[in-house]
Amino acid sequence: MRIVPDDAALKSRRILAVDDEAANLSLVDRAFRREGFTNIATFLDARDALADFAKTPPDLVLLDLMMPGFDGYELLESFRRLTAETDYLPILVLTADSTMNARLRALSLGANDVLLKPYDVAELLMRSWVLLDTRRRFRRLT
Repeated sequence: MRIVPDDAALKSRRILAVDDEAANLSLVDRAFRREGFTNIATFLDARDALADFAKTPPDLVLLDLMMPGFDGYELLESFRRLTAETDYLPILVLTADSTMNARLRALSLGANDVLLKPYDVAELLMRSWVLLDTRRRFRRLT
C-alpha cells in the first residue's frame, strides 16, 4: 500500500538526510525508496552533509539534532545561511529530544517542522510530502 500520492515529479526531488545513527538513515532511505522516491542522499557526518548541500542543494532536508561535534543546530544555521532568502527550503527535524526548548530552538533557527523519535514512518512520509509539495507551489508563485 502506498502512503504518498503517485507523483513522479515530486518523487524525483532531492532529499538530504543527516543523522549520526546508520540505522536511522537506513530506515529513512528504505521508507522513501519503497514509496518510489529516487534521489535520497544520506549522511552520517554533518560536515559531509554540509559540503554536499553547498554543492547540490536539496529540495528537502531531514535533520537530526543530537550529533557529536558539529550538531544539528549548527548544521541548521549553516543550511539557512546557504539558502537564499527568496527561496523556500523545507527542513524537517527528526529528534529524540522531546523538550520544548529543543523544538522551539530548532523552529527559531529555521526548521519548518519537528517530528519526535521514535516516529511513525507513515507520518514522516506524509509530512515530507506536504513540505515538498509546498516547495513546488512556492516555486510556481515566484
